[in-house]
Amino acid sequence: METALIPPVGDEIHRRGNVLTKAIATGFLLLTGWRFEGKLPNLRKFVLIVAPHTSNWDFPTGVMAMFALGLRGTFLGKDTLFRPPFGFIFRWLGGVPVDRFSKNNVVEQTIALFGARERMILAISPEGTRKRIEKWRTGFYWVAVGAKVPIVPVAFDFPRKRFVIYEPQTMSGDAERDIAHLRSFFKASQAYRPSFYVECPRGPSQSVGRFVVFRARVWENEQDARASSFRRRGRSGAPQPSRRP
Repeated sequence: METALIPPVGDEIHRRGNVLTKAIATGFLLLTGWRFEGKLPNLRKFVLIVAPHTSNWDFPTGVMAMFALGLRGTFLGKDTLFRPPFGFIFRWLGGVPVDRFSKNNVVEQTIALFGARERMILAISPEGTRKRIEKWRTGFYWVAVGAKVPIVPVAFDFPRKRFVIYEPQTMSGDAERDIAHLRSFFKASQAYRPSFYVECPRGPSQSVGRFVVFRARVWENEQDARASSFRRRGRSGAPQPSRRP
């Protein structure tokens, strides 16, 4: 895999930045010794997964990589990050606030976001936390399947100071097999804190993933069925049952 300070970026990729932001990011790479291995596919839309995620340093390092390449990335963050006084910074960086306790389905909202945009790179950590975990979260996977976009694995190799960009991977819909394959690109030795990363967790359940994707539709169907039952019993004026949290 070819190594470069800044690899070429295709004209189909969603871009951003200016001379100043690129100069700052390039200076960071030169001073710290970080380099890129491989290059991004010249595609308008894809999900970019970054791992291992074990440190607070992952985010600022990733931001520098984004500006060095001139990418306009999108990432999801808990809504508390977007409150004043610093919320505007996360929005400017490409953040989209997410209420993790909302009844609305984040996966379906993100799929709709892909459909509404001509170009979009969703950057996400499949671990979803810096803590040591056995399983990845599956939301990123079902977003890629639902939006019909590939997944590009990118490893942050801290000991070697390399952003390792792998070829885009097309998902089959078999969550356990596909996610196990994606996990094979990442090693604990790449992590800032190797002991925080589990290389070979038990594969996530496909049924769990499907529940995440379709739970909003199930709730809506349940409510429709209950409403029909009320109407048949002559209770069409009764209040609708509340949606489960």
